[in-house]
Amino acid sequence: MIAIRPERTGDEQAIRDVTAAAFKDHPHSDQSEPFIIERLRDQDALTLSIVAEEDGSIVGHVAFSPVTLTPPVAGWFGLGPVAVSPDHQSKGIGSRLIREGLARLGSDGAAGCVVMGDPDYYQKFRFRHESSLVFPGCAPQYFMALAFSGAVPEGTVAYHPAFGVE
Repeated sequence: MIAIRPERTGDEQAIRDVTAAAFKDHPHSDQSEPFIIERLRDQDALTLSIVAEEDGSIVGHVAFSPVTLTPPVAGWFGLGPVAVSPDHQSKGIGSRLIREGLARLGSDGAAGCVVMGDPDYYQKFRFRHESSLVFPGCAPQYFMALAFSGAVPEGTVAYHPAFGVE
């Protein structure tokens, strides 16, 4: 049975290991995902960190961190990285992590969330390409938004500096 819970002190290495394993052979990864999570945590920008646990072992993780919009709009977050250990993929664990994270953000009063990724996957969570939001350097169809309340704002999105290349 898979339990979904917030990250706790002591989970850091297991999150790093799961994330590294999940992205090891991913064709669009530069293998920086574990380091992004660590930098977000170190810079107090890991707003929401949720794990999937089975029999005391972490098998999945999702991170949410603040994004900035220009012109400024408060309360927007970015989803990712999301990772599930290779031997647990295609079992709905990633979806459960994302749904739990989005529900928590929404109930905590967030305005919305953005994600960069496969539209076929993220549209099932109600993410949509919104021409009013731009993420420079990303093909528009791969950058999507989900407003929890109100309309999707207009502007340019920047992820936290922890996403920068080392």
